[in-house]
Amino acid sequence: MNTALISHPDTLLHVMDGSHPESPARITAIRNQLKAAGLDDRLAHYEAPQATDEQLTRVHTAAYVREIRRIAPKAGLVRLDADTAMGPMSLSATLHASGANVLATDLVMSGKVKNAFCCVRPPGHHAHQGRAAGFCIFNHVAVGVAHALEHHKLDRVAIIDFDVHHGDGTEDIFRNDPRVMLCSTFQHPFYPGTGADSRTDRMINVPLPAGTDGKGFREKVESEFAPALERFKPQMIYVSAGFDAHADDPLAQLGLLKDDYVWITEFIKAIAARHAGGRIISSLEGGYHLPALAESAVAHIRTLMSGRQPA
Repeated sequence: MNTALISHPDTLLHVMDGSHPESPARITAIRNQLKAAGLDDRLAHYEAPQATDEQLTRVHTAAYVREIRRIAPKAGLVRLDADTAMGPMSLSATLHASGANVLATDLVMSGKVKNAFCCVRPPGHHAHQGRAAGFCIFNHVAVGVAHALEHHKLDRVAIIDFDVHHGDGTEDIFRNDPRVMLCSTFQHPFYPGTGADSRTDRMINVPLPAGTDGKGFREKVESEFAPALERFKPQMIYVSAGFDAHADDPLAQLGLLKDDYVWITEFIKAIAARHAGGRIISSLEGGYHLPALAESAVAHIRTLMSGRQPA
């Protein structure tokens, strides 16, 4: 089995309130669609461990990690910002979500699997070094990247973020680290309102106006991401896999469809095949229209599983 699926039951127990769009049903929808598509038995299933404080503090301040542990409630909700809250199982869920990326890194680096999808929540890419934001508590992809850099001693790691929102937390964490490139498409102007004016030679921010469809998205990826990634030659690629740029998503106004997620996954596989030995770790970020999320995420996973390496 070339592709690992990494999750944990506690990802279903993080609940912010009964109507919040970032709900446990997101994980259930993806898992059910994998079974319906006949893919579940073809994946290598792993249960995520909890990330350790050592792993978390590579990307978050020690004070922030201590504070999250201190305020984690035993009952009720603790609000971290206007959009983000913690319930009794939220700490466990977010620790396992970060731990999924650590385990995925170890599995891929050891050659036990070619690539991995971390089917976890809450999402992570808005979590900064020292604060929660945008449904995110810890930055799971950043924790995985830091593990690859510090534990596995890689020199160049790329993150491709196709969530509809700018990965501002990821940029905050890695902006000054020459070992990391972030390539992020996002609707702009839109939450969190960042990215349009902070591009560097390693922070490849590509704002897209509302209404951009798959054709416009693909053109930007080919013209902006491709040359930067070819120069950088990443040794591993991480994916912040948000599916909220889908045309049916209620929280945004881009026009991607399932085939566009297949296309971007094939694009990522081609870069990884040329420079990273095929090593890819993808982690769920956004996506709030359940049928579109399930269809798009499973198309992404199916493409990761495909033995065909694009040219």
